[in-house]
Amino acid sequence: MFKGSMVAIVTPFKKGKVDERALGDLIEWHIAQGTNGIVPCGTTGEATTLDYKEHYRVIDFTVKVVNKRIPVIAGTGANATDETIMITKEAKKSGANAALLVAPYYNKPTQEGLYRHYKAVAEAVDIPIVLYNVPGRTAVNILPSTVARLAEIKNIVAIKEATGDMKQVSEVIRLCGDRITIISGDDFTTLPLLALGGKGVISVSANVAPNDVSKMCSSWMKGQHDKARALHYKLEPLNAAMFIETNPIPAKTALAMMGRIQEEFRLPLCEMSPENREKLRKVLSDLRLI
Repeated sequence: MFKGSMVAIVTPFKKGKVDERALGDLIEWHIAQGTNGIVPCGTTGEATTLDYKEHYRVIDFTVKVVNKRIPVIAGTGANATDETIMITKEAKKSGANAALLVAPYYNKPTQEGLYRHYKAVAEAVDIPIVLYNVPGRTAVNILPSTVARLAEIKNIVAIKEATGDMKQVSEVIRLCGDRITIISGDDFTTLPLLALGGKGVISVSANVAPNDVSKMCSSWMKGQHDKARALHYKLEPLNAAMFIETNPIPAKTALAMMGRIQEEFRLPLCEMSPENREKLRKVLSDLRLI
């Protein structure tokens, strides 16, 4: 289920509301471009600014539009275990194929606390669970030894690794083997992670260049390593540009430049600085995306 290019899709807004028409168009574009999975309500989807009703609606809407053509991995993580269970139950009710659970942020649980959190959610909701390790956002690192413990739980099936640390990725694979699928959470690490034995990426760059990200992953898996490597280097300027300011500001700005969504954010996120906007525009122009 979890392989190739899975897009951490943006949540388009229009006049303060979720723009469902634009979201539906983006989903159809991704499927046509070869994207292998849709991940709504993650970091890139501005989940922390959605209220519960909006969060549930975006997941439900995405599942309905996708209509079983590719997997939907719904972002349902929160920093309270009971809240995470509540949101995950709603995602299962909507028909999501899996749930992406970010490590609890701000409260900085211990490794034992992380283990108990994920175990509680896995036992409460019978849905495949993807762990999400992003210490730069959460201030806590899910260590390989903890991942190995969690991999023993039947419905914990994958981890999105966004530490940028290939040594840690290698240790997770060494300890877990085939018991858990490793997915890149940073576009710049996708190719090295595939080389270590990972299966794909939950991608920010795929919001803007879905076909190239998908082809890079599929080329590697087919043994076409030179082709995959060429696409990696082609995408590197875009990967960097997607984080020139806080994600998802560059991704949404790029999509607006491409005419696919309105350039609208919810505070505390705001528009890019003029200097960075021009840097982003040049990258998109060089890649012939605008």
